[in-house]
Amino acid sequence: MTDYGSDFLWILILASLGLSALAVFFSISRRHRDNTPVVHSAGEDVASEAARKVLREIEKNGQSVDAALVTWSPETLRKILHEDLPEAQVIVVSNREPYIHNVKGDGVELVVPASGLVSALEPITRACSGTWIAYGGGTADRQMVDEDDRVQVPPGNPSYALRRVWLTEEEYQGYYLGFANEGLWPLCHIAFTRPIFRASDWEAYEAVNRKFADTVVAEARNERPIVLVQDYHFALLPRMIRERLPEAIVITFWHIPWPNSEVFSICPWRERILDGLLGSSIIGFHTQFHANNFTESVDRFLESRIERADAAISYGGQTTLVHAYPISIEWPAELLAKLPDVDASRTSLRERFGLKADVKLCVGVERLDYTKGILDRFQALEELFIRYPEWVGKLVLLQIAAPSRGTLPAYKQLHDECHRYAEELNQRYGSKGYKPVVMVAEHHSQEQVYEIYRAADICMVTSLHDGMNLVAKEFVAARDDEQGVLMLSTFAGASRELLEALIVNPYDPAMMSEALLQALTMTPEEQRQRMRPMREMVRDNNVYRWAGSMLLDAARLRKRSELDRVTAVTERSANPNVDNVVSMVERRRMAAGLR
Repeated sequence: MTDYGSDFLWILILASLGLSALAVFFSISRRHRDNTPVVHSAGEDVASEAARKVLREIEKNGQSVDAALVTWSPETLRKILHEDLPEAQVIVVSNREPYIHNVKGDGVELVVPASGLVSALEPITRACSGTWIAYGGGTADRQMVDEDDRVQVPPGNPSYALRRVWLTEEEYQGYYLGFANEGLWPLCHIAFTRPIFRASDWEAYEAVNRKFADTVVAEARNERPIVLVQDYHFALLPRMIRERLPEAIVITFWHIPWPNSEVFSICPWRERILDGLLGSSIIGFHTQFHANNFTESVDRFLESRIERADAAISYGGQTTLVHAYPISIEWPAELLAKLPDVDASRTSLRERFGLKADVKLCVGVERLDYTKGILDRFQALEELFIRYPEWVGKLVLLQIAAPSRGTLPAYKQLHDECHRYAEELNQRYGSKGYKPVVMVAEHHSQEQVYEIYRAADICMVTSLHDGMNLVAKEFVAARDDEQGVLMLSTFAGASRELLEALIVNPYDPAMMSEALLQALTMTPEEQRQRMRPMREMVRDNNVYRWAGSMLLDAARLRKRSELDRVTAVTERSANPNVDNVVSMVERRRMAAGLR
């Protein structure tokens, strides 16, 4: 090696050592500034939990870790609205309504659906004193509204207005059962059910989205409401609202997964759906992975400008933010105060279903849907009995499967398969006074569901594909005794937050059976060590934080829009005769390649 080459090598080595020393210096300095002690031995669990919190915060769309220090509550939301969005009207739009009125005998029965979407959004709408627009499908819904199709809710303590939209049977069949649930639902879930697309369903979907847009405009008190559009039923709605209320802040939250661009290309109206969603000011997903899939779909099928560093898409002269906002539940859950304690819940549930006091109780709670992995759960139970026959007679799986979309062929088939498999397991492993599977295909109120959670030894969430899955978080919230084991599918968004659950692959029955054995034999102390940090996660990242994060982003957009408007007026007034002065808004349009 020449002298020049040797000198150059030494220079590189010294430079590398210098940079390493500098990095160590800054790391130590930062630690001293933050007053963060180095924790060893007995304190390692604390340090580990702190590290997990940091990782969780980094996953949340790059938001500041300091945000975890905020106590998120209804008061926090009201403060955001008062200080950052004064006089803003909040309008929520969803297919499902939070309160349903049905005819029962000679009277009217009020039903509060046990829905993840409802449980997440209802406390938000209460806190914001907003307006909720939804399809009125209850048999007594029409007779309970006023002349403007509104009813004040919750009953007994009204805090917001529920505005019902009426659909014909033909509209409902085409828009909801057809395009939304035979088309978009299987398209977005990796559950190996082929999506079905019909032109007539698309026409109904478009017409119903237009009907909801008319209702939003009618309910808006001014031209600048904040509209929270919920889920895959309303992919066209944001653009329709934008056309008529251009100054509105439209936040669309997509509650189910978004597929990769190759899968999404199956949809015949893919460009129309993307165009409709990009009428939003903000589009939210549960995970960054699904947000990335959406951005890739736009990049592939639309002429647009992708600002990946800013998580934004410029299209049609408008910028849309695409962010991850992991949804959660209310904390603390108000209904827990109405429920008996854990021991009383266990006694009540076992008496109801005739279960012996010494059997372990495993529960599954969901709609009867092919994405939820119910059959895979049964297969795992059978695998456990084959591998560890000593558990026969000592374990019962209580499966709550609320009927859902029962007129669709795929759901009819699933219903039959689940009941057939449950009966086979009961015949094969059951005995007098003992059934390993108790299948309950009926709807339960939220209070009943929480009582089931409190009575369970194990909760199985085995989704084949899920955006988030709030059952997992509800189970954690219900266990104020810090006991119980959560088995959670790796394909549910909740697995990215509830790291202390037993994470399982529902497609692997052998692995599931081993996890089930681990849950059955887990000591109370280990259950507590796992449940406590999960409860802290749900507490710190509750539904108020989910909504507050979106509202704060909406406030920033509104302020930026106002600044753009003022700047454009100032530029033009200062240079009235100069043709080459371009406003900030026009510069953004040009940057996006739009003339």
